[in-house]
Amino acid sequence: MSVISQNKRKITIYYHSDNSIGKQVYAYTNASDKKLLGVDISRTKVTGTQWAELANGLGIGIMDLINTDAPSFIQKHGKNKPVLEAHDWIKILVNEPQLLKYPVVLDGKNYLQIKSVAEFKKYIEPDSVGLEKEPLIKQFTDEGKS
Repeated sequence: MSVISQNKRKITIYYHSDNSIGKQVYAYTNASDKKLLGVDISRTKVTGTQWAELANGLGIGIMDLINTDAPSFIQKHGKNKPVLEAHDWIKILVNEPQLLKYPVVLDGKNYLQIKSVAEFKKYIEPDSVGLEKEPLIKQFTDEGKS
C-alpha cells in the first residue's frame, strides 16, 4: 500500500527551497492547470518510508536521490561514496534533506526526478492556440520511445 497520495488531478513536488532547481520547478508546476501539493523538505519532514517509495517509484536506489558531490556530504561522509545499506541512505535523507539531488514530481502514478528546469519548463508552458497537449507526464515517459 502506498503512503504517498497519488491523484491524477494533482501534481506533488518534493523539493528543497534552498535548491534553485527545486524553487524554479515548484514555480512552473504551480503555473500548471492541476492542483499542486508542494512539499518543501526544508520545512516538512519526509519519512523513511516516503523516501523509499519515491526511490522505488523512480526505479532508482535511495543513494541515487542523494547529492554525494555536495560539500556538506563530502565533509561529513567522505569523498568516496560510503558503502551503506538502504536504511543508512534513508537516514541521511531524513536527517539531511538538503542533500536531495533533484526535485521529485508525482503526476498521478508517474514519478519524475527533475534534473533541469529547462527540460521541465517546456512541458508545462502554455500551448499554442488550438493545439492539443498530452498530459504533463505522458510527454516525459513517451519522449524516448520514438
